[in-house]
Amino acid sequence: MRCTFDEEELNVDMAPLIDCVFLLLIFFLVATTLKKIDKELPLELPDAAAALEVQQPDSYSVIGIDMEGTFYLDGTPATITQLQQSLRDTKASEPDKKFRLDADKNVPFHKVMEVLDILRFEELTNVGINTRNARNK
Repeated sequence: MRCTFDEEELNVDMAPLIDCVFLLLIFFLVATTLKKIDKELPLELPDAAAALEVQQPDSYSVIGIDMEGTFYLDGTPATITQLQQSLRDTKASEPDKKFRLDADKNVPFHKVMEVLDILRFEELTNVGINTRNARNK
């Protein structure tokens, strides 16, 4: 007994493979563009006509002061003592950590100076102050 098979050529359908490649491409594009999402405080930033726009570093902490004078560290309310202790702990673990100071324009200046004094005391000098560009109102 002899079996005969039809001599058919095998063809690979490329459409599903291309779909998978495009899905992987989209996944990696989205995954690599995700950034740290700041917990934004409802602050009215002061205007600065000579402000420079800089690219945000990959890893930084945000110190905020709202119009009532409440301090925030990365969106979490903190007392001045808690803020100083957190900054001291940060200095011990990440001495080159970058900070951004967001202060409402109606905050008394002495509140901003309290934060700057603590940062200086803890020897954390990589600090930027967030403002609103007066030209782009």
